Amino acid sequence: MQFTALAIALAAIVAAVLLITLLRGRRGDAPAAAYDLRVYREQLAEVDRDLARDIITGDDAARIRTEVSRRVLDADRKLAASTGAATAPPGLSAAAGGIVLAVLLAGTWFTYSRIGAPGYPDLPLQARIEMAKEAREQRPRQAVAEAEAGPIPGIEAPDPAHLDLVRQLREVVAERQEDLRGFLLLARNEAALGNFDAAHKAQARAIDLKKGRATAEDYATLADMMVIAAGGYVSPEAEAALENALNRDPENGIALYYWGLMHIQTGRPDTAFRVWRHLLGLTGPDDPWLRPVRAQIEELAWQAGVDDYQLPPLPQANAPLRGPSAEDMQAAEDMTPQQRQEMIKGMVANLSERLATRGGTPQEWAQLIRALGILGDTAQAGAIWTEAQQVFALHPEALQEVRQAATSAGVAE
Repeated sequence: MQFTALAIALAAIVAAVLLITLLRGRRGDAPAAAYDLRVYREQLAEVDRDLARDIITGDDAARIRTEVSRRVLDADRKLAASTGAATAPPGLSAAAGGIVLAVLLAGTWFTYSRIGAPGYPDLPLQARIEMAKEAREQRPRQAVAEAEAGPIPGIEAPDPAHLDLVRQLREVVAERQEDLRGFLLLARNEAALGNFDAAHKAQARAIDLKKGRATAEDYATLADMMVIAAGGYVSPEAEAALENALNRDPENGIALYYWGLMHIQTGRPDTAFRVWRHLLGLTGPDDPWLRPVRAQIEELAWQAGVDDYQLPPLPQANAPLRGPSAEDMQAAEDMTPQQRQEMIKGMVANLSERLATRGGTPQEWAQLIRALGILGDTAQAGAIWTEAQQVFALHPEALQEVRQAATSAGVAE
């Protein structure tokens, strides 16, 4: 209420100043014609001085006096007309000022009552933090959010052959509840079909089957599937998955992105800003969260009370992931069998780890399968080929490139 009274008082002061100005008018101002008369008289006096100093001739002086005298007469007529003009009665000016005052005060109150919060008490920072905490604790669960989210937009119609493979995979894992690899493949394929509710359930089962060996990436993938299934909403269940991911890897990009998003949704832009600012320092040029974070973080900084925040420069492209190339394979021919095996094993282990944690191009998947074929590890090459078929199921051209490598390794027809 104190703010309301202060606002009305300030509006009244402004209105009073306007009213006084309206009633008093512009004192001391003379008509324009009076100013012109003074100028013309000064010009006549200047003509006399110039003539006395022989600066101008008598004929020039007479001609100038005639012209200036004509202007003096014209200005004198305008002055007489302006002096005799009617002015508004004092009562009318007072009435107009009263109307201005009333409109200003009424308009101020009407606007504030519509867009302000009359009678609303001050909201200290601690109170806002408590309200955000309460909103976070009472937000809807995953199942409720999924029911309200509706279908996921932008999902293309699946290939019938892919659908048939997924149906078979569902039947297999339904009978083999301890098949870890089956549930991982099912989670990935359900997500590719847009069935993110089924995808996160399969991913959760795979995490359970790992019996404490689940990685940060496993939990971040689970949270990602949950958030997409809920239409971009971070539920308490997704929050738990994010906590597991960040406890294992505090710099996991997917987990940090959704952790900041959750704080935005629960009324803590200050925490969200700190999380996303840290995330931008870890982000590469191809990371999927780069664009949405950069688009929102300046507004987020303002909401967090950070006035001097500036976006960092865009990250530079990193060197592409590299596995054993054809040249590497050729060089290996000049080594002893033991040296060749050790070199290839090191390359394969390095590439396999990076593809598992960061993904890669079809060329890198093909390189890995070829290298495994050279090592004679057809079982692992076959497993990688099976996984590649799921990863590139929606990209036939990419899959064909990997298929050629699998054929040369003897694990595909």
